[in-house]
Amino acid sequence: MIHHGNCLCGTVRWRYEGVFDGMTHCHCGHCRKAHGTAYATYVVGAKGGLHWESGEHAITRRESSPGFIRSFCRLCGSVLPNPHFEAIMAAPAGGFEGEPGIRPTAHIFAQWKASWFPITDTLPQHANYPGQAAPAVSRPVPPASTDGKLRGSCLCGAVGFEVSEAFRIVQHCHCTRCRRGRAAAFATNGFTGPEGVRFTRGQEMLQVYRHQEARYFAQVFCGACGSKMPRHCPERQIAIVPLGALDDDPGREAERHVFASDRAPWDEITDPLPCFAAMPG
Repeated sequence: MIHHGNCLCGTVRWRYEGVFDGMTHCHCGHCRKAHGTAYATYVVGAKGGLHWESGEHAITRRESSPGFIRSFCRLCGSVLPNPHFEAIMAAPAGGFEGEPGIRPTAHIFAQWKASWFPITDTLPQHANYPGQAAPAVSRPVPPASTDGKLRGSCLCGAVGFEVSEAFRIVQHCHCTRCRRGRAAAFATNGFTGPEGVRFTRGQEMLQVYRHQEARYFAQVFCGACGSKMPRHCPERQIAIVPLGALDDDPGREAERHVFASDRAPWDEITDPLPCFAAMPG
């Protein structure tokens, strides 16, 4: 069986030959930061089954924690497969096309899940990797904000921002561009007015990818670690914040699913939120 995948801009392409050995939802702080999402869904398989087809020149690699190398496309920011283990490869399911032939079996690192994302399915929840007692990945929790502003940052810490305006709406988007850009099941974004988001450091590190076929869609990310960052959209007079980038609890959860008709075949919506086939008018 051959599974094909690519990044958002299509520069980096790969294939996996064989059957995946497992699929899990990871809630660790590193994955949430890197993908800018509530969690990252990864498939694992034999290391020798992964083959790069094009675009290796566009891959940026960085050690996010001791011994763990994360990869992303330096042109569009999509998280890429990680073959840097001794015998296995791990790849974000959101980067693959079509039916993977496998479904998620568990939530891992669930003890660090996002405060704004309730787990509503019946899959087993593990505090770390299944059967492992000590945490393998953790992130320091900053002291609570004292000025009412929400703070956020990228995984490497080079970029920081603050949100000073309450979100107008928070939603899970399942459109194909969001799924490919975040390399995840969906993107969870909060929307404010254009003055509601301000970068406090590292703005010079930001990279922007604008999709040629989209009127408004773009992806902003840290050029050093690939973490998804807020973007200002002056055409619509809004700012869009990936909730996975927040360091503070926003005090609210998502209110709806949009483009639910485009959801990944391995993604099951189990919460009671309204689902819209496209963007509500």
